[in-house]
Order: sequence, then C-alpha cells, then structure tokens
Amino acid sequence: MDNERMNDEQHTNIGATLTFDLSRPGRVGCSLPECDVPEAEIPPAELLRDDLRLPELSQPDVVRYFLALSRLNYSVDTGFYPLGSCTMKHNPKVHEDLARRPGFADIHPLQPPETVQGALAVMHNLQRCLAEITGMDAATLAPAAGAQGELTGILIIKAYLADAGQSHRRKILVPDSAHGTNPATAAMAGFEVVTVASDKDGDTDMQALQVALDDDVAAMMLTLPNTLGIFDRDILTIAEMLHAKGALLYGDGANLNAIVGRARFGDLGFDVVHLNLHKTFSTPHGGGGPGAGPVCVKAPLATYLPTPVIEQTDGGYRTLRPPHSIGKLQAFHGNFGVLLRAYAYLRSLGADGFREVSANAVLNANYVRERLRGAYQLPYGRCAMHEVIASASKQRAKGVRAWDVAKRLIDYGFHPPTVYFPLIVEEAMLIEPTETESKEALDAFCEALLAIAREVEETPEVVKSAPHDTPVGRLDEATAARRPVLRWQPRND
Repeated sequence: MDNERMNDEQHTNIGATLTFDLSRPGRVGCSLPECDVPEAEIPPAELLRDDLRLPELSQPDVVRYFLALSRLNYSVDTGFYPLGSCTMKHNPKVHEDLARRPGFADIHPLQPPETVQGALAVMHNLQRCLAEITGMDAATLAPAAGAQGELTGILIIKAYLADAGQSHRRKILVPDSAHGTNPATAAMAGFEVVTVASDKDGDTDMQALQVALDDDVAAMMLTLPNTLGIFDRDILTIAEMLHAKGALLYGDGANLNAIVGRARFGDLGFDVVHLNLHKTFSTPHGGGGPGAGPVCVKAPLATYLPTPVIEQTDGGYRTLRPPHSIGKLQAFHGNFGVLLRAYAYLRSLGADGFREVSANAVLNANYVRERLRGAYQLPYGRCAMHEVIASASKQRAKGVRAWDVAKRLIDYGFHPPTVYFPLIVEEAMLIEPTETESKEALDAFCEALLAIAREVEETPEVVKSAPHDTPVGRLDEATAARRPVLRWQPRND
C-alpha cells in the first residue's frame, strides 16, 4: 500500500472513531504544577454524573485526532464547489491581507468620525461603485447577508407605497424558479405571495404574469439571470407591464456575476436590487458567519434606505439617516471587513476585469453543459449563463436519483452540486462552475460525472449505496434533524 493511500485510510479511520474510543485510563495531555491554593471539596457522590466522562488522551493523540478531522473537511481552498445558486469561489488572499491592516482591523465603529475617515471613505466609494455597476442612484451597505438585503428591499418598497397612498397593494409576484428566500421575504414583510409560472424555455410565462398582475400587486421579485441559469428575454416588457400597473420591479442580484460589466439592473427597468457580495465580489461566503447584501435603489426610493448611509461633505465623510429611513438593520455600519474585501476586489479588477469575470462565468458554465450533453438530460436548450441545470431523470430509469449521483461524487473527491433545486426541474442538479475555476478542474469534475453515468448503466447499486469512502455513510437525515443525538453516551457493553 502506498503512503498516500495508507494516510487516507488512517484519516478515515480516525474520522470514524470518537475520542472516547481512543481514551485510555491514566493517559494525560499536559503536566500541571503543584496546586498552590486550598483544594475545594468534591461534591457529594449523588450529585456526580457517571455518564459525563471526559476522554483520557495524550497530547499527540489529541493533536493527531483533530488534525485528521480537519483533513476530512472540504473547502474552496482544497477543491471545486459546484454549488449552483450558492456560489463558492476562490477569494484572493491579498484581500485578506488588506482587511487585516491595522488601520482597518484595529478601529472601532464608536470612534469619532474624524478618526475613521479612511474606513468611511471606503464605504462611501463602495456605495457609489455598486450603484454605478447596477445602474441605480443610491445604495446601502447595512444588510448582513443577501437574505437580509431582500428583506431590506421589500421593506423599502412597502414604506414607499405606504407614503404614496398605495397600502392596499398587498401582493408580491414571485416566479416559480425563484430562490426560496424570495417568497419567505415577501411573507415576512406581510405580503401575499403569488407564484408566476415559467414557460417551457425557462423565461417568465407572460400570459401567467398578465393574469396575476392586478391593482393589488406591490412588486415582482425577479432573479436575473434566473435560477435555471437563463437570462429572461422578456425583462424589458416585464418592467413596462409592472410600471404601467403602478407596481415596482425588485431584482434578486445574486447572479450578477453572469452579467456584471455588461448589463445593469437599472437600465433594464428594475427599481431595487440586492447583491450577494460573496457571489460577484469574491468575499467569504456567509455560511452562518459574516456576510453582506448591499441594496441599490433608484432615486425615488433613496430616502427610505436604512441607516447609516455614508455621505461626503466638504469636511470629509459622515454617517446620516435618510429622512424616511426604514431604520437600522444591525449594529453599526454593516460587516465592514467583508465590505472592505469587496472594495479591494472591485478596485483590483476595474471595468475591464469585471467584463472578463462575466465572460468566464458564462464560458465555464456552457463548457460544463456541453461536456455533460448526452450523459444527463439538459432540460433547457438555450445557452446557459453562470450556471447550468442538468437532470438525472435519465438515471432514474435505473433506480438512481440525483441524490445518489451527488453522494457518489463524494467518492470521486468532489463536493456535490445543488440537487432538487429549482423545484420545477425533475431530479435537478444545479451546477455553477464560477469564473475562478480552470479548464483542468472542470474537466476533472465532468469526467467524474460521466464516470458515474456509466456506473449507473453497468453497476447502479454502487451509485445507490454511495458514498463508500467516508467515515459515515448515509444518515437518516429526517431523524437527525428531528431527534438529534447531541451528547455522547457510553456503550452498554
């Protein structure tokens, strides 16, 4: 057995073993000095828990155990993330260095404005750049993530319509291919969600839109390009229809990386748009940690932006609260470190660089699409944008589902793509290669998917029982979510 394979098997074994299994009585991880204070009495025996034992390990045991666990983690620094609509791409390391510079890292949001002029200048310039890139007139950096950006935009629309005497507008139109956060956002803001169907080509069904569009509609939330990886060819007509009815057009800008530098939401008729900085502007993905979802608006809505907005005056930069602001979304100025990274990325690339970003994003998606042609069903015959929809409906005839294909990809060393979304595609696999992946990386991923397609034909049980090379195979995910075991229990034996 070669050393690399032996090391991998050792890591897998450790990953399947708990520290309690490695524990040996009397083994210690560090040496403590003699106690120089009076020892406290141990609580009475009836108060002690025999089932709450800590493992006894040496220091090398502990270090090797957790190092082995860390090597089982998958990250964008170790491999390709093909997650459609949840873009995970390389973050340039120079931006991490910039974010750690003392002039940025060591300041505090409660300092007097005159002592943080550099930070305020960065935020003001980022506001202006994002507004320019999206074709809007003003922007806020306050939202902590794309989902909060959605809520911000819809609350701005709600306040704007209320002041215009249009509070009776209680409906939000949402395409059936939308991100799941769109209907959730509309419902959280107190609106009725009305679903609008897609047509066979992946565009908005214009007849369905005409039926749904009445005088009670406040806005339509539309992702462009949409989650099918398609640019809606009727977008200008959609904007005209909404505006003719007194409704607004909200843009989910999560997929801006497909059109950045080439098309602007404001020029297409959108009134509000939120951006996911980790998708287009290469900041760390939220994943429960810090994120940023700036919102850009046309001039009539600027007065409703959340506070704070950064303004430039003759005396420098300062924060302000717009006259009809919807208020604060979180403490202070938003996630400054994330915003700083986005600004660095933006200034590094410039206009020509962003046009190259969108070109590469579209090229990579269509390269993957063509490589998978024939092996998997491609439900939409049009050119893809930033991501491509493939379907495992052909494999289902052999009893293999998209879920099985995703699990088998783990054995090939790849993180699975998004599966079963969008909901309107059977056995959906939503693949986004991003603009930062090389041809070699995409070829390796496609070869794995093609190999799995052959396995489905020849040995489908291998795919249906995957993954085979992980410490834990398939979990009962429903039970794990509803009745999780969160504490170690000693074995009965």
